[in-house]
Amino acid sequence: MQYSEKVMDHFTHPRNVGEIEDADGIGTVGNAKCGDIMRIYLKIDENDVITDCKFKTFGCGAAIATSSMATELIKGHTVSEALKLTNDVVVEALEGLPPVKVHCSVLAEEAVKHAVADYYNKIGRPLDFELPVDDDEE
Repeated sequence: MQYSEKVMDHFTHPRNVGEIEDADGIGTVGNAKCGDIMRIYLKIDENDVITDCKFKTFGCGAAIATSSMATELIKGHTVSEALKLTNDVVVEALEGLPPVKVHCSVLAEEAVKHAVADYYNKIGRPLDFELPVDDDEE
């Protein structure tokens, strides 16, 4: 299986690894078939800007790389901008993924959306976006 240099860089030197103790939003997703579990933590300021985000991922190199890239792409952006993150954007930023590993980028997108949903729930804001449902079609 051939990975881009960018994927290998984010796998061997992942950015934003860890937990945020007092996170404003936490999103956890997993894929039972491949065994990847991804958790993203968000720290959000009063202007709805993601000031910090971290991740913990149990999975393959592609799962770690997509988690790392997703946090890089949303950090410093508003929650509404983070909600525009798609798996295609993550794949493009990583300069491609093998077709059998694209599901990892989907998990990254879903983890971000679940973390935002958790944040909305904590502050009493109704969801104004569609929350991905784990349909396990991988």
